[in-house]
Amino acid sequence: MSDDLFSLEGRVALVTGTSRGLGQYMARALAKAGADLVITSRTRERLISFESEIKSLGRRAVSLELDVRNLESIQQMVRDAESAFGHIDILVNNAGCNVRKPAMEVTWDDWNLILETNLRGGFFVAQAVARGMIERRYGRIINIGSVTAVAGYAGLGPYGASRGGVRQLTMSLADDWGKYGITVNCLAPGWFRTEQNKVLYENKEWVEYLCDRIPMKRPGQARDLDSAVVFLAVESSRYVTGQTLLVDGGISTGATRALPSTKK
Repeated sequence: MSDDLFSLEGRVALVTGTSRGLGQYMARALAKAGADLVITSRTRERLISFESEIKSLGRRAVSLELDVRNLESIQQMVRDAESAFGHIDILVNNAGCNVRKPAMEVTWDDWNLILETNLRGGFFVAQAVARGMIERRYGRIINIGSVTAVAGYAGLGPYGASRGGVRQLTMSLADDWGKYGITVNCLAPGWFRTEQNKVLYENKEWVEYLCDRIPMKRPGQARDLDSAVVFLAVESSRYVTGQTLLVDGGISTGATRALPSTKK
């Protein structure tokens, strides 16, 4: 199989939310596949070392401030990105947040923070980037979702609602923009340890329970997303659009703890 099928040489990728976590891993995977990068965070200073790392891989990189809850910030970031590189070929819509609480404790402000960041912000970033893609009649948009888009979990009501919305939005935008040569897909990780949820992984019993429900018997590792994000970004995935690609070790199959054997 030719390496060209998974080459991003000459492409420019914009990855939002790259100050830490899975955003950095996905951006790194795209750079290793050949893409130049625009990376963003609410605070640009948090991107300096990662920008240097990307440049050390032989790729061009620009770091920009972005607050996805502010429309002017979104529009300015896209203008600056296009000024730096001339165009954007790939968008990885990764910026997001979570507030983990029982449903009865969720506040009005909690709801707004999560939905405005994960759903409204993602839409308007995609809209701003798509204008240039439509003109060039080419683009790859990868919205980062979650297994919570297809399964419900206690304590994750607003977050699950936002990720379910991302999945539905992906399908709508794929239909809207397909005629311009733009694919829009949702990459949905399962249970990965991140800064947002690391406290859960300090509970040994919870980790054992989680792994028992995952057919692959382990949580995700950041490298498990590398090939998926590159696949959705390359030219050879041109006929894949409107899809949700779950990278979850199989937990979305509905696997449950095995019953003890009754045989003696």
